[in-house]
Amino acid sequence: MSDTSSSEIPDRVPTPCPSCSPELETVHEVLTASEGGGTVTVRCSECGHVHKVQPEQEREVTLDVVVSQDDESFTANVTTPEDETVEVGDEFILETEEVLSTVRVTSVELEGHRRVEEAPVDEIATVWSREVDNVAVNVTVHPQDGRRDDSRSITVHVPGDYEFEVGAVEEFGDDEIEIDAFVVRDDATGYDRDRYEMEGDTVLAKDAKRVYAYDQTTSAWSAW
Repeated sequence: MSDTSSSEIPDRVPTPCPSCSPELETVHEVLTASEGGGTVTVRCSECGHVHKVQPEQEREVTLDVVVSQDDESFTANVTTPEDETVEVGDEFILETEEVLSTVRVTSVELEGHRRVEEAPVDEIATVWSREVDNVAVNVTVHPQDGRRDDSRSITVHVPGDYEFEVGAVEEFGDDEIEIDAFVVRDDATGYDRDRYEMEGDTVLAKDAKRVYAYDQTTSAWSAW
């Protein structure tokens, strides 16, 4: 799915030849193409006859897309070929006057406010999405002694492709934490379960619903 249409013409096209094959398509070499996607001058590979053809234009559909960025959202329009299908988890580049970013489909809405996992573009009323270039990840930090009652939450802002690894020690501002586990988002693909907690397990920030960690920050007090 793209927000810009393409009028690129391939080097060779199948089309009937008025000289040797008026009823059946033959392979033609493209010689020149007019500006603006108009007529194309081609040469038949069977008999060498040169003539002009009008290339078939790919029909497109304009979709309304709602993009979430942290706690805010905005609406944009994108165009896509009418034979495309949109599915939860799909990612595409959204370019408007205000923003250029990669977004991921989180929900597909049909007429009547019905939500589905995927649908042909000509049946879609609204595509719901979120930005994944830069994301905010919620992290639950447990104290070193493991007392869950004293756990706290922090939010870290990282690139979408930033990787969290169970067992790794990370620093975010004044916080130093050791990753203990993570939960994967519903719209993430390539994972076989929701929760991971084995050392070495990894998740991209854009796929993480929540990360769990133990506080490694040096205590400001001493027991002596």
